[in-house]
Amino acid sequence: MPKKVGVVEKRGMTLEKRRLILASASPRRREILADMGLRFQVLPACGEEKLETADPVEAVKSLALQKAREVADRTKEPALVIGSDTVVASGNKILGKPQDKEDAFRMLKELQGASHMVYTGVAVIDTVTGGLLVHFAEGTKVSMYPMTDAWIRSYIGTGEPMDKAGAYAIQGGCMPYIREIQGEYTTVVGFPAARFYQELLKMGVDLQKPEEEEYYEF
Repeated sequence: MPKKVGVVEKRGMTLEKRRLILASASPRRREILADMGLRFQVLPACGEEKLETADPVEAVKSLALQKAREVADRTKEPALVIGSDTVVASGNKILGKPQDKEDAFRMLKELQGASHMVYTGVAVIDTVTGGLLVHFAEGTKVSMYPMTDAWIRSYIGTGEPMDKAGAYAIQGGCMPYIREIQGEYTTVVGFPAARFYQELLKMGVDLQKPEEEEYYEF
């Protein structure tokens, strides 16, 4: 039997039902949405997003919107398309994914023993109306313990930092060096679950209480 996919419908009205589509290949985002009990399809955005500003908050909002828009534009069925992106900000500098091992080393040297911000942006587009349903960025402050060069090199050797913003995974090998966080943990992992849910509640969407097994109210 094929796996059921969640859909969304207008409360009290007979409108087209909407599927939930995650416009991201990130396994962390898939895990978070699945842990929230959501049923969704994964359709990663194609191409490279453009960093249009040096402001980290506006940058992640723009990157998330670019992902959501690209997938929404090629989605022929009624759906809510969720785009998301994460950056690390050290002072006024945006740190994305490292380009190579030396770039990862440079990032971790800069972050160790200090505090930085992690921002994750989210954009949700309704393919029926073309409208932007939700658009925000959430920030969490992360403080790290000092790291030795040897440990940094060893960590980079695991390969884990190479596809992570800021070159580390808070839920992975870098966990012993996380001194403190101020804000939502899932923002650092890659998707601000609580903020996402609350923003959709404001729009009249309740993704946790389907009337039927495969239907959501909207």
